[in-house]
Amino acid sequence: MPLNRAKAREIIFGSDTPAGETFDLVLLAAILLSVLTVILESVPSIQTDYAITIDVLEWIFTIIFTIEYGARIWCAASALRYMRSFFGVVDFLSIIPTYVSLLFPASHTLLIVRALRLLRIFRILKLGRYMKEASILRTAILASRQKIIVFLLTVAIILVIAASAMYLIEGQINENFDSIPKTLYWSIVTLTTVGYGDATPITVLGKMLAAIMMLIGYSMIIIPTGILTVEMTHAARHSDGGCPLCLDKKTDAGARYCRGCGRRLT
Repeated sequence: MPLNRAKAREIIFGSDTPAGETFDLVLLAAILLSVLTVILESVPSIQTDYAITIDVLEWIFTIIFTIEYGARIWCAASALRYMRSFFGVVDFLSIIPTYVSLLFPASHTLLIVRALRLLRIFRILKLGRYMKEASILRTAILASRQKIIVFLLTVAIILVIAASAMYLIEGQINENFDSIPKTLYWSIVTLTTVGYGDATPITVLGKMLAAIMMLIGYSMIIIPTGILTVEMTHAARHSDGGCPLCLDKKTDAGARYCRGCGRRLT
């Protein structure tokens, strides 16, 4: 029995049926293997020993994805809409490099764009159930953006001051700090507690400043975390009908003001 477009659309674009879920799982496996092939090809020893095998695998995956792309266009409710969508563009970009590589061999490395197709896994895992939580997080980020901006500006000021101070202390005797851009890099690495160790102070004052920057870096970690946590709590309470300020949840539905603190509810 030939496969009609409606059935094909249900399998290819949907994942609520066993056939659709199986199709997506097989597709994801093919995507993973194709990305792994591109990654392994970048290893010189593997490229030398298995060049032919890699080329064959790339063409196999490209043919598979070309057939899939054509099938999506054929069964889509609107072929043009699919082709212009994010996944439609990614699907096209995931196959075109192999064909272009016939004229420009170096372009085959662009096949790594296939990794973007792994975003389809969100559909299989039914992550749509977490949209409420995602909305709460978005609301919290938007509500705290001004506080976060002020925090980042404060951090930037501290970094510039520390970089200038370290330049004055070590600039004449330490080549790693002979310019403010270099010391600014050091201050960023130190304040974020990354500590690459490629630039270290050698004077007592320089080491004292480095120690102060490390302590400031550790103490600053809690600030954006605290800001976002408070806003997420407010957003979560508000999404459940509670007051975002006092967290009271006993206010009547539709009330314009909170019964607990009198805050105007929007």
